[in-house]
Amino acid sequence: MIENKLSELKQQITKFTLLAEKMIEQSIDGLIKKDIKILKEVINALEPKANNLEIEIEETSIEIIAQFAPKAFHLRTIVMILKINNDLERICDHAVNICESGIFLAERPDVKPIIDIPIMAEKSIGMLKDSIDSYMNQDEKLARTVCSRDEKVDGLRNQITRELLTYMISDPTTIERGLHLQRIANNLERIADLSTNICEDVVFMIEAKIIKHHAESK
Repeated sequence: MIENKLSELKQQITKFTLLAEKMIEQSIDGLIKKDIKILKEVINALEPKANNLEIEIEETSIEIIAQFAPKAFHLRTIVMILKINNDLERICDHAVNICESGIFLAERPDVKPIIDIPIMAEKSIGMLKDSIDSYMNQDEKLARTVCSRDEKVDGLRNQITRELLTYMISDPTTIERGLHLQRIANNLERIADLSTNICEDVVFMIEAKIIKHHAESK
């Protein structure tokens, strides 16, 4: 039955989400602790697992399409799962980017106290968790709530940018380190954006309504 196959896909997506969350959390933990071992584990051990999961989910989805020729809600579900799969893989890539910058910063003095970045990471991880919960529970209201939280993460990123510019202008020796901190903030902002994408796809699955780029208001 197609329902059983879709259940398998949901389990794979849950597994992928937990891995993505772990990669983000570990990237920030390694950054704060200046622990290169933690950061390299994300790159060398967890990232390959993420790549394998992405391939498994894609292959399972293609098998379902070939075997059952799904229509309507089932087809929208599979299309959404493929999009979520791609978004989760990109989220994992952003975690790797954070680790790479963290490795650079680990052996160098801090430009500024790392306060806002962990807050930003917490909000981004929360959005990711809720985006997948909205998918699992077909909760359109939760999905829309996550979309509305994206602006808060954008605001934190902008605040970090302003602060880093102040430091870099006053002391040019901090520029390279400042740019790596900015890269970390940008990657966290992209994680929040991708979580928003997932929620937009949840709304599409439930209502067959596109809300990206404010399409529903047109």
